[in-house]
Amino acid sequence: MSETIPFTPDIAAGRLGSDALSRNFDDLHPPLERHEALVESDRCYFCHDAPCMDACPTSIDVPLFIRQIGAGNPTGAAKTILAANIFGGMCARVCPTETLCEEACVREAAEGKPVKIGMLQRYATDHLLEGGAHPFIRAPETGRRVAVVGAGPAGLSCAHRLAMLGHSVTVFDAKPKAGGLNEYGIAAYKATRNFAQGEVDFILGIGGIELRQGQALGRDLHLGDLARDYDAVFLGLGLAGVNALGGEGEGHGGNHDAVAWIAELRQTAELGSLPVGRRVVVIGGGMTAVDAAVQAKGLGAEEVTIAYRRGQEAMNASRYEQELAQKKGVAIRCNLQPKRILASGGHVTGIELERTRIEDGRLVGTGETVTIEADQVFKAIGQSFAPDGVSAEAAALELERGRIRVDARRRTSMAGVWAGGDCISDGDDLTVVAVEDGKVAAKDIHAVLTGATRLAAE
Repeated sequence: MSETIPFTPDIAAGRLGSDALSRNFDDLHPPLERHEALVESDRCYFCHDAPCMDACPTSIDVPLFIRQIGAGNPTGAAKTILAANIFGGMCARVCPTETLCEEACVREAAEGKPVKIGMLQRYATDHLLEGGAHPFIRAPETGRRVAVVGAGPAGLSCAHRLAMLGHSVTVFDAKPKAGGLNEYGIAAYKATRNFAQGEVDFILGIGGIELRQGQALGRDLHLGDLARDYDAVFLGLGLAGVNALGGEGEGHGGNHDAVAWIAELRQTAELGSLPVGRRVVVIGGGMTAVDAAVQAKGLGAEEVTIAYRRGQEAMNASRYEQELAQKKGVAIRCNLQPKRILASGGHVTGIELERTRIEDGRLVGTGETVTIEADQVFKAIGQSFAPDGVSAEAAALELERGRIRVDARRRTSMAGVWAGGDCISDGDDLTVVAVEDGKVAAKDIHAVLTGATRLAAE
């Protein structure tokens, strides 16, 4: 049951002027200038058995592209990057390089200051993308048709690779814009100036890809029909479900899904028109929690708190992201799990949380509670796979841990159907991992369609 506390909710638009909003949502990291890129590229040891390559899920040849930058060939560097990761521009902006390639950098181990691989990758890809010319040429038409469901990183990565190999691809997506979480789920200050749509246009520039929007699986199209009408199907469905807090009072006004709110912010033409509370609490410990908290602060919220149920060292958000939030004025409070939403007149006035601790390796509540006043509460506690669109094929399409089961080639249990990205059982909430899934699936689809391997092969 909700409890009334002596607090009047205060949610308003226009808390900050246009100049302040422009600063708060400007590019988080200004791009490197040419001289800066040359100086930084000179720091690379060009390791023969480069650990940075092993740490990259898409296996970009990092030493090669950095050497190409140093030689004054950013276009060649971009081609090296995009051959492995067609979303190299976005990944340069959003990848947690501090826990991937840069953490593995030999200079990080030697002196605690890795080569700025992510910034160099952005320098190269921006140079090519701004030129507009597509660096790859399609192979001759194979006459084969592939359906891709989902125009996110996994789906578009798969579609691009298949189109480059000469297949005709139709991409179906439920949203009005392509890009998936790159368009709807990335913090606005990480991908500014409509970069996500520009990258989608670049990817589609290979040719041979038809995009059909407003098409939802299970509503407008069905997996069985696609499997019948196309030579192969790839599912890049993402995660449409939202995990519940599990506490009381979730239905009150001012209680939001962080992913949906970030999507709304990304699609808002005038940031000053977006209401935000004076006091905001975000529940969760991942990148989405940080993105929601920092953007709430950027819109003018005076007090923003991230509440996480475990210790700070267990947060899924990287240490860099945590420090970014704290530098922006966000408070991070740990070992607090939500118990109930407090409300007055049907609107959130705060949240009651229970202190937690680890006992015998398990998280347990202590019984002690803490109340934080809030006008808005955002839940960023993960998403779940919504199997509605594939439920009719449940007997043929096996799930594992609530998501689609695939093998190492991203083949599902349903003949002629592959899957990748967040919707698969081994999916990871990273753009770069989804891109690799799409690429791996495309290569296997191509091998099957050209007879290089059999669909039933081990």
